[in-house]
Amino acid sequence: MLKRLIMPVLVTAAIFGYINAKRQKKAPMIGEKAPFFKAKSTQGYIHFPRDYRGNWVIFFSHPADFTPVCTTEFMTFESVKEEFEQLNTKLLGLSVDTIHSHLAWLKNIKENIDYNGMNQTDVNFPLIDDHSQTIAKKYGMIQPHADKTKTVRAVFIIDPKSKIRAILYYPQSTGRNIDEIKRLLVALQTTDNFNVATPANWEVGDQVIITPPSTKEEAIERLEKMDDTKCYDWFLCFKKLPKEKLEETILSDYANDICEN
Repeated sequence: MLKRLIMPVLVTAAIFGYINAKRQKKAPMIGEKAPFFKAKSTQGYIHFPRDYRGNWVIFFSHPADFTPVCTTEFMTFESVKEEFEQLNTKLLGLSVDTIHSHLAWLKNIKENIDYNGMNQTDVNFPLIDDHSQTIAKKYGMIQPHADKTKTVRAVFIIDPKSKIRAILYYPQSTGRNIDEIKRLLVALQTTDNFNVATPANWEVGDQVIITPPSTKEEAIERLEKMDDTKCYDWFLCFKKLPKEKLEETILSDYANDICEN
């Protein structure tokens, strides 16, 4: 009798435990709000995303301090930091090393490393201490089939409203293409500012895609009124977006944000 009473309770508890475990392991996805965290960093204490609202953020993880690929990435990120700042974007790094390890590694980079024409590189964007792995696990940066303790090279592009707009994963052996991360960021900002999409291999100054029409009448009107629009069919239309116009709009938004802050 006692066994019959206990068994349903145990089964229910096991089910709820499984559901909770799945929820905890679920990595954030595109379109979701960036998960909250507090952390120590090389630039002071961080409340995320509160401290970054109003800015785009490139939030990325690296496997470990004092490793070769990570060193080249950090030097390259620092070398183009001002370019990201002009796009109203802040850099934020993370690994599962301690703050003391971070500081020693960054000091070593500045004093000893000469890479690709870069030397005496002083990395000034924050690097988070996540020795407990709490944040890395919350963001799905530790992927056990790759490594059970170190992060993969994850990149989260987060917009000014703290929404995740893009996610990239690189293996530990492959350094990230920083130019591609910047291209993706600009493409997202272009979509937001001009209500367009960007085609394969798009670069600033290239034609953009007009979003597909939602009605038959709109499709017919689009085909009839070509102007600066080139349509291959009702669902595939391009228009010019001059580099100067794009840069003026994006940089203007950045200037306005500075004034408001």
